[in-house]
Amino acid sequence: MRLIDSHAHLDDRAFGKDCAAVIARAFAEEIGIITIGADLRSSREAVRLAERHRRIWATVGVHPHGAGSVDARTLEELERLADRDVVVAIGEIGLDYYRDLSPRDVQRRVFEEQLHLARRLDLPVCLHNRESTDDLLEILRGVSGEHRGVVHSFLGDPDLAGQFLALGLLLGIGGPVTFPKNSALREAVRVVPIERLLIETDAPYLTPVPYRGRRNEPSYVRYVAEDIAELKGISIEETSRRTTENAVSLFELAL
Repeated sequence: MRLIDSHAHLDDRAFGKDCAAVIARAFAEEIGIITIGADLRSSREAVRLAERHRRIWATVGVHPHGAGSVDARTLEELERLADRDVVVAIGEIGLDYYRDLSPRDVQRRVFEEQLHLARRLDLPVCLHNRESTDDLLEILRGVSGEHRGVVHSFLGDPDLAGQFLALGLLLGIGGPVTFPKNSALREAVRVVPIERLLIETDAPYLTPVPYRGRRNEPSYVRYVAEDIAELKGISIEETSRRTTENAVSLFELAL
């Protein structure tokens, strides 16, 4: 594969009418896809899609928006789903203090529970962070040892990038890097070693230039790769190769 979109939501209703065509366009450009679970329903659907397509993998987890619905049975089902060969990470998990759709103390508890689940299953994590950086870092630092995973849709500056890198994490870079006004993010991409970066779309969200404002899809991940290549002063071929190698290594993908 030429590229791997390390974070997409293929189960989203935005793809309800043409998901097969979206997948076909990605495959035609030699793009593999990791489709992300955000609750039990989407985790089940992610697994179903991945088991039908050789170049799609799945994650399972509960997004902080749904933390209030998580109980022991939820965690038990996530663990059962995670036993499937196509599941490569626990996620999307983390904190979201922007929408606050679940109480913050519940978000923190459920995040820690899923972090420990990932440790027990020896799986990497896919982390969500929105206006919750201090608490997210505190929880991560409270769990002993380096973490294995990715900070999805990283939007910070070089200093914040360094804090996540020090914990052992990679940074997921998506469409916002193509927005000219995101100078802090673009500077972080310049200075972070290429071996610590993944590329993603977050499809159907965060569409890159030149399609900003429209629905995003995995085939657009090439525009993210092109901007990273330009920022780092390397070829698109090297950017593609290195970020694909990073995804294969982190998620232990069977190609």
